[in-house]
Amino acid sequence: MSELERWETRYAGPEYHFGTEPNAFLRSQAHLLRPGQKALAIADGEGRNGVWLAQQGLDVLSVDFSPKALGKARALAAARGVALRTEQADLSTWRWPEAAFDVIVGIFMQFPSAEGQTRMFEQIKRALKPGGLLLIEGYGPKQLEYATGGPRELARLYTRERLQAALADFASLDIREYDTMTSEGDAHVGMAALVDLVGRK
Repeated sequence: MSELERWETRYAGPEYHFGTEPNAFLRSQAHLLRPGQKALAIADGEGRNGVWLAQQGLDVLSVDFSPKALGKARALAAARGVALRTEQADLSTWRWPEAAFDVIVGIFMQFPSAEGQTRMFEQIKRALKPGGLLLIEGYGPKQLEYATGGPRELARLYTRERLQAALADFASLDIREYDTMTSEGDAHVGMAALVDLVGRK
C-alpha cells in the first residue's frame, strides 16, 4: 500500500480521527493572530486547525496529501460557516510560494527523515513573509515510549537542537519540550512527549 493509499484509507470513514477542535497549543497562541492575515496550514488533514484559524478571521490555505481529508476539511468549514481554501499536494514536491504568508502552522507534521525535515523548514522560511509567525507542535523522542500516536521512527521526531539548527536565522525562537496528557479524537489519546515552537522570521 502506498503512503497516499494508507492516508486515504484512514480518512475514508465519516469520523474525524483527530477530532474537530483545534490543537491546544495552537489555540493557546490566539493572541498572536490578527484577522485578515494570510495563513498556511501544513499537512492539515481533516481541517480542525485550518478551520479554527479561519474562525479567527484569517485567510487560510489548508494543504494536505489526502483528497479525502481535504473533503472533510471543507465539510467542517461549511458546518462552522467559514471559508477555507484547500489544495491537495505532496509537500516534498509542492511549489511553495515566496514570502506569501503571515502565519504558517504545522501541527504534527512529522516528515519521513531528518533530511526531509530540513528541506521542509527551508521551504517554510521561503514561504513566510519577513516578520512572519511560525507555529509548530510535534512529538519528541520520548514519544516512542508512550506510543500514543505519531511515527515510530526516531528520525521523524523533533528535538530542540534540530529545530534550532533548522531555524537558526529566525529573529526569535521559543521552544518548549514537555510531557502532557492529550485527547484529540481517537488518534491522539494519552500521555505524550511534545515539542512546541513559536518563531518569528
